[in-house]
Amino acid sequence: MSLEELIKRCKEQNRKAQEELYRKYSGVLFGMCLKYSRNKTEAEDSLHDSFMTIFDKIGQYNNRGSFEGWMKRITVNTVLQKYRKERHLDVVTENIGEEVDLHIEDTSISLSRLLGLIQELPNKYRLTFNLYVLDGYTHKEISEMLGTSTGTSKSNLARARMILKERIEKENINIA
Repeated sequence: MSLEELIKRCKEQNRKAQEELYRKYSGVLFGMCLKYSRNKTEAEDSLHDSFMTIFDKIGQYNNRGSFEGWMKRITVNTVLQKYRKERHLDVVTENIGEEVDLHIEDTSISLSRLLGLIQELPNKYRLTFNLYVLDGYTHKEISEMLGTSTGTSKSNLARARMILKERIEKENINIA
């Protein structure tokens, strides 16, 4: 079945088509959820909520742009909406003067451990870091998504990088 046919059947609320869509994209979207979540269980909940929204709003998809991109956007918004509701996104007013660069090429840290370190970041830092570094959003877009100022977004990113740099350096000291 073509993607167009699959979308059409999902718009008709065909359960088999919805199952197929879930099987086809759940891995990619779970990865997105995992990036923004503190743990696997939270990511699974977000994935479930994202698919519920996707199935509910699939009629709004107008075949303009990538369907996968449309679903990723819904997934990110679903995760962020959860944090906004739970009030995990406190506004930070600290001003970090210069941006901290985070270069991981010189370390022996594994990708899974790096993901673990990112997941351990406080929510406001983790979300900002992922949106900016991993998904390429601008500080203006991030501030709109999180309901903060662009200065707060920049500050949260700098703080996230600083924390990650310190933790990676500590891990490398412990490894050596």
